[in-house]
Amino acid sequence: MSPHPRDQIKQKQSPATHRQTLAHRAARGACLALLLGAQNLSHAQATHKDKMNSAHSAAEALAVHNSAIVIDTHADTPQRFVDEHWNFTDPLDGGMLNYETAKKGNLGAQFFSIWVDPGQYPADASARRTLALIDGTLEQVRRAPDKFALCVTADQIVAAHKQGKFAVLMGIEGGHSIEDSLGLLRDYYRLGVRYMTLTWSNTNHWADSSGDIDDTTVPHHNGLTPFGNDVVREMNRLGMIVDISHVSDKTFWDVIETTRAPIIASHSSARALTGAPRNLTDEMIRAIAKNNGVVMVNFFPAFIDEQWRQAWNTQRPERQKAQDALEAEYKAKGLPVPYAASDKIDREFAAKIGRAPFNSLIDHFDHIIKIAGIDHVGIGTDFDGIPVPPEGIDSAADLPRITQALMARGYTADDMHKLLGENLLRVFRDVQAAQQKPPVIAPGQGQ
Repeated sequence: MSPHPRDQIKQKQSPATHRQTLAHRAARGACLALLLGAQNLSHAQATHKDKMNSAHSAAEALAVHNSAIVIDTHADTPQRFVDEHWNFTDPLDGGMLNYETAKKGNLGAQFFSIWVDPGQYPADASARRTLALIDGTLEQVRRAPDKFALCVTADQIVAAHKQGKFAVLMGIEGGHSIEDSLGLLRDYYRLGVRYMTLTWSNTNHWADSSGDIDDTTVPHHNGLTPFGNDVVREMNRLGMIVDISHVSDKTFWDVIETTRAPIIASHSSARALTGAPRNLTDEMIRAIAKNNGVVMVNFFPAFIDEQWRQAWNTQRPERQKAQDALEAEYKAKGLPVPYAASDKIDREFAAKIGRAPFNSLIDHFDHIIKIAGIDHVGIGTDFDGIPVPPEGIDSAADLPRITQALMARGYTADDMHKLLGENLLRVFRDVQAAQQKPPVIAPGQGQ
């Protein structure tokens, strides 16, 4: 085979020329090595810089979070106070919220949900259970007055925060607790309740719920009845916040037409992202913004992640069968089913699905802010009332992750202070300002 012309040229090079060629190649190799070394160094420096920036951003977000008054408008922990004889200062023991995790997550104020399961307590016995849950919550303050402060105004939340105390507040979840009595509503206010969710998942005698709106066996009212309108007006007069989480769409619009004060959705997310009827449409979110109210984002995976919601709904027949068997067991003993027992079943089924992505939760905050503005969004975790939070949120100790994730999307420190608590404080003050002739309260109660 004839040699390649380039090889022929090489064969004709003199020894001196050959040495020059080798020297040139060596120099070129050295330059290339230096160039590659410089590129590697530059890449390493960039990677280090990115890590430093990330660490700086995380530290900055944590500082912002810890400088805020963080308020959560919904946790179902009172069931534990009453049924498990568990104290808020006890170890977490399977829950999502206690004093230790609240301090770690800089949670400064909690609205504890006073929720009576209508499936376990007769309609005419709702008040007794309501009072037991209120008592269980107030007892936490009595047992640790150095750590807790019962707060019934926005200013008291701020004062408790300055004193380093955890602000304890209460909201009733489900209008069936008033047993169709404005007098009971006033009594709950006297005991310290400062919001009421008009319905739970059940339609009551005066307001339709989203939870059973498609059930033709349940009598509905096409929204609020005349007495339902009276309830809203009385809450305005008392200075009690009207909460529209859980209500049907028509009930929502009736409330918007009736109320004279801002309202809240204490634990709801965006229906545009996750099609749960419990969530709010963009039109509803805009209406709450126009009302100067606030939407508090729920952490339940079925309300923040569509794939998780569909998987949860697919499980419903099997899950209900397990719940029915549990109820039959307790009914044979003449006892109501403790929430912890039914929650255990829900947790087992949720574990089969896995955790919803953390970013699904952040997407809901982001969406509601884009629709309503930063002044109309907050946090309504639903801790201890859901089987599992999304990935990355195991307890209240993880709340700083919300701030970090939203700041990574471009939100400022001022934005976060509003979302974490200032928005809710504004609504609370506006509702108080609309108060007219509050009920007489026993001397010394200071409410």
